[in-house]
Amino acid sequence: MPEFYVYWVSTALLSVLYLASAAIYVTKRDWVRQVLAELGFQASYLIPFMIIIKVLGPAAILSRVSVPLSDLAYAGIFFHLLLSGLAHVGVRIPAGALPAAVGLALLVTSFMTQNDARDVPSPYVQATAH
Repeated sequence: MPEFYVYWVSTALLSVLYLASAAIYVTKRDWVRQVLAELGFQASYLIPFMIIIKVLGPAAILSRVSVPLSDLAYAGIFFHLLLSGLAHVGVRIPAGALPAAVGLALLVTSFMTQNDARDVPSPYVQATAH
């Protein structure tokens, strides 16, 4: 039973992290563009794409319309957080990687406990747990 609560708390916090990030991308575009430029990315095409992804990823996980789609969202968020953290470390701004590290911890917790809280299990949790 504790895994049920661990799943929902970690998933809710991960979703809040992503939705807050999307809101920042919408409301503070100039600042986001500057930060992405410091990381070496051309932000003009990246910002609208990231806003959509930062909303659709948590929506796919929370709604669980499809288990494969939910697992794909977990994978996409994993790679985004991993690459985001590495981008900050790569330009020698390790403090900028802290949100990505927190997000990764929440993501792993959510993913590993999802079968305890959902009716339809993910086949990948069983594969990684053994």
